[in-house]
Amino acid sequence: MTEVTQTSQRKADHIRINLEEDVDFPTVTTGLENYRFIHQAVPELDLEEIDTTTHVFDMEIAVPLLISSMTGGTQRAHELNLRLAAAAQKHGMAMGLGSQRAMIEQPDSAHTFEVRSVAPDIPLFANLGAVQLNYGYGVEECQAAVEMVRADALILHLNVLQEAVQPEGDTRWGGLLEKIAEVTAALDVPVIAKEVGWGISGGAAMRLIDAGVAAIDVAGAGGTSWSQVEYYRAPSAFHAQVAKAFADWGIPTEKSIRMVRQEAPENFHIFASGGLRTGIDVAKCISLGADLGGMAGPFLRAADQGEDALDEAIRVIIAQLKITMMCTGVADIAELKETPVLPINV
Repeated sequence: MTEVTQTSQRKADHIRINLEEDVDFPTVTTGLENYRFIHQAVPELDLEEIDTTTHVFDMEIAVPLLISSMTGGTQRAHELNLRLAAAAQKHGMAMGLGSQRAMIEQPDSAHTFEVRSVAPDIPLFANLGAVQLNYGYGVEECQAAVEMVRADALILHLNVLQEAVQPEGDTRWGGLLEKIAEVTAALDVPVIAKEVGWGISGGAAMRLIDAGVAAIDVAGAGGTSWSQVEYYRAPSAFHAQVAKAFADWGIPTEKSIRMVRQEAPENFHIFASGGLRTGIDVAKCISLGADLGGMAGPFLRAADQGEDALDEAIRVIIAQLKITMMCTGVADIAELKETPVLPINV
């Protein structure tokens, strides 16, 4: 099997496993359950007044929601990406594409990432694995990833653990920050550093900010465990045992948000993903210091069921967010950012 075919097959495996297997963290949670808003019995607001509008890289979106990066490179992925992008356009959300490595290696798969035809106005993020900068990729490939999908920013995803437990994983991570800095300096769009489910520490955030990234998606622990995904696609008992040990690895989402916010400049963009399931979760993340709440698994499963199921899933989350804001007594996202959540049982 060629490297190109391996990449496409891996993407197909990832879709199948996420839809068919239990790949959540066995015991680690996001930590968001340890926080509560102060309920306001007299909010002096009408629900219709609630304004969820916010801005990402000077682009206005109707709700602070991000369809997190998931997939690409196969025909099935294309169908799902189009469905997700159309929903993002309808509801005024941002969207991150899955890793475009398959597109770079196999140009005839580029169409599987093309979603601008159904989502001309959304903030759209291209995506490559940061470690590929140590395997021959550079500014040219990053620029191509952006241009081929007409993206507004580039995600460089950080998946060191996933690569380490993959039999075919890329494990040369030394000297990567310098190469990230070269990309951020050269591209004319913002660069987002994104974990894939194990969180970003304050120290890592400082180094990434120094390297010039314009935003960080913490992608903390508590949602999908990609070591579990790799466990299910392990080709041998050896690889399965190695991956299984890391099922509960990582920094919970709420802790990662607070770590990064503590180190980041005041107006620096922080995206929160990793185990968010409701609009209440999104509101908590914004209160803790994030600008957007991102979800992958819930949207993927809904999109797999069809357009109507995806539309309803998004409408539910938006309704939950607005009701949370009303019952907390805040009229807009700026106020929500200033509204504390109280820690409980911690």
